[in-house]
Amino acid sequence: MGTRILVPMDDSEMARRALTYALENHPDAEITVLHVVGNPSSMMGSAAGLALEDDPEAAAEEQAEEIFDPARELAAEYDTEIETAIRSGSPASVIVTAAEAFDTVVIGSHSGSLVQDLFVGNIAKKVVSESPVPVTVVR
Repeated sequence: MGTRILVPMDDSEMARRALTYALENHPDAEITVLHVVGNPSSMMGSAAGLALEDDPEAAAEEQAEEIFDPARELAAEYDTEIETAIRSGSPASVIVTAAEAFDTVVIGSHSGSLVQDLFVGNIAKKVVSESPVPVTVVR
């Protein structure tokens, strides 16, 4: 069995760099790109729109495809196919839980806006401190 790598992704440059790092440095690994959609809420954030949808699950899948399509294109440049997964919840908690099924996590050092980081907290920092497997943080 080969190395299994989890690459959490959003639409940030840092997430793209993390996937590039994984593809370049682990060419024989099984790579899964994980997109975490916040729980639907009318409060704030990208998940706010999901709360207003007739079918929040379908809307979340559509939102995730906007992340997965460019990730697949990037992987194709390395002649690699990736797996994709979508989960909902608190990003750091979901990533840490998902990490249990992998050998390592490769994550971007930060994502989103400063305001988003203030509300959500530093996801990479939480993943590093709580992950059950090694984590590589890409800048």
